Amino acid sequence: MSDASEPRGTASGTGLEHQEQDRPDEPDVEPEHEQRPEHVETPVTEQHDPRPGHDLVRKGVAGAALAALGVVFGDIGTSPLYALRTVFTIDDGAVRATPDDVYGVVSLMFWSVTIIVSIKYLAVLMRADNDGEGGVMALASLAQRLYADRGRRVGALLVIGIVGVALFYGDSVITPAISILSAVEGVEVATPGIAELVVPIAVVILVGLFLVQRFGTGRVGNLFGPVMVLWFGTLAAAGLVATIRYPNVLQGLSPTWAVAFVFAHPGIAFVAMGAVVLVITGAEALYADMGHFGRSPIRRAWFFVVLPALTLNYLGQAALVLHVPGAKENPFLLLFPGWLQLPVVVLSTVATVIASQAVISGAFSLSRQAVQLGVLPPITVRQTSEKEGGQIYLPVVNGILFVGVLVMILAFESSERLATAYGVSVTGALVVDTVLLLIVAPVLWRWRPWKVVLAAIAFGGLELVFLAGNLSKVLLGGWVPLLIALAVITVMTTWRRGRFLVQEDRKEKEGSLADFIEQLRAAGLPRVPGVAIFPHPNAQSVPLALRANVKANHVLHERVVIVSIRVVGVPVVPPEQAYRTDDLGYDDGIDHVSIEFGFSQEPDVPAALRAVCERGVLGCDPDEMDRASYFVSRGAIRRTRPTGMARWRKGLFVTLAHNAADPASRFNLPSTRTVTMGTDVEI
Repeated sequence: MSDASEPRGTASGTGLEHQEQDRPDEPDVEPEHEQRPEHVETPVTEQHDPRPGHDLVRKGVAGAALAALGVVFGDIGTSPLYALRTVFTIDDGAVRATPDDVYGVVSLMFWSVTIIVSIKYLAVLMRADNDGEGGVMALASLAQRLYADRGRRVGALLVIGIVGVALFYGDSVITPAISILSAVEGVEVATPGIAELVVPIAVVILVGLFLVQRFGTGRVGNLFGPVMVLWFGTLAAAGLVATIRYPNVLQGLSPTWAVAFVFAHPGIAFVAMGAVVLVITGAEALYADMGHFGRSPIRRAWFFVVLPALTLNYLGQAALVLHVPGAKENPFLLLFPGWLQLPVVVLSTVATVIASQAVISGAFSLSRQAVQLGVLPPITVRQTSEKEGGQIYLPVVNGILFVGVLVMILAFESSERLATAYGVSVTGALVVDTVLLLIVAPVLWRWRPWKVVLAAIAFGGLELVFLAGNLSKVLLGGWVPLLIALAVITVMTTWRRGRFLVQEDRKEKEGSLADFIEQLRAAGLPRVPGVAIFPHPNAQSVPLALRANVKANHVLHERVVIVSIRVVGVPVVPPEQAYRTDDLGYDDGIDHVSIEFGFSQEPDVPAALRAVCERGVLGCDPDEMDRASYFVSRGAIRRTRPTGMARWRKGLFVTLAHNAADPASRFNLPSTRTVTMGTDVEI
């Protein structure tokens, strides 16, 4: 069982607890690691394979890989626009255009990408998916399940996940801003004299990017995929030409140059690492987006297309920096002849729009996981694909990201200035993933201690160096993503704690269901025709809406169904395990049904109940269930307790609950047959 001192889970998982400002008595989620019931009945989910990315893979790995290119690799694929340039312009040119420095930087870049992206994420971490879902929250949930099954306390694991998500949000705000600005700034090189148009053009592009999100990542991927094929082909071709002209730059692929550079200039190398990290931005987004397309397409796209193109382009840029005076000011664009630079600026601008897609869709995935796991208030989730559960659109998250990115563009105005704020959140998120990996690996893959230590040194050691190198940027702008992360952590922990307090107060007011039924028998209440559905977390206590209905109307429906909706710590619950019914022992027309959804599924309670009836488990008519009335527990939250949480945090919780998504819509409850009733609760 979960740590008793912690909240039991998210409101999103069991019923309608997300409305806590006005709806405090909704059901909570059962512990993610709780044993599944032995009695299994009808499916309540669609009949296609629920694994994320399955339908795409079934259509062909090549097609899925093409779509993944349009979403997953945009961020890391546009790093050549600014990564090498930043290294050689950082700290007033501390890194010089000499063979030792150039080869050392190229070596650091190549081996950083190899160790962090190719090995850690693609080869190792993607094997630690949570039923196809990736990202720090899915990984934290997996760790919770693994250790809870062994009787360990798991509360701290979710806290680690919260920190990782918070840092990812900081990255999600800065990445689109720096990517779009860096591309549009190419106009200054191709067409001098119009520098004042850079910011306005970037804002227009930004508006268009966030407007198309409502169409879904699948359609966006199909649209962007061919463009990214052209982009990576352009990167490879330009880098190959320069590498053939100056083949000596191939020496930079040897790790000895990186080692020599670090030992010869430790101070300069430390500063350079703060910029070298730009080549691996997007690695966490790549992992978080795994649920959209599946593991195999992402791996193939990386090793066959993305990695070769990036390697060739970085080599080509390094060759120019070494052999062409002044090339370090914009080595990417100077790879192309003058007549081709403007078309390349246009292409790179489109590519940066796609780059932003990676972190945006990753933020959508992580946000839904956070809601389902109880650390964010419920928000509206729109499914943008009938077949792919991972393809979603979150209007609230989309709007918040848009405002944040817009503020970054208007405040910093250039990618060079924005680079000072970049890196802290990225490297912090990488470290969090590694910590969770080291926790999961001994249990999931039975790694021996020496393997864990080796991974800690290889992955964690390099990432800690990156993090330390970027901490020097905190006062120069690096405080921005940290401030964003701190705000997200505050919201998540406040929501989690406040929901726990609400649940505790609600338990006192609910009372025993057995005692309540005895009171109903003694009172001899009249029964009215129809079916009444009461979402509630368990079969032991009384839904407050049921108490309120009896008190106000002095009647009881002929059929009462208490429904416990639980979101478990897996992305998708197989159809054969989706629900169970419990015999309450009462011959009063009162039944209890438990329905389980995975945290990547969209709960549809009416459809699930109809499926239950179609199998005859409850002895109900499916058409009658379609006419049932839903009674949602609801009441105002009052800040009356002197203890439990700071007053300002209680105020924040009340505000969050007041603005939470309408559960009737979130659980697809029919608006014309849904009634809200209940009583006030205190925190």
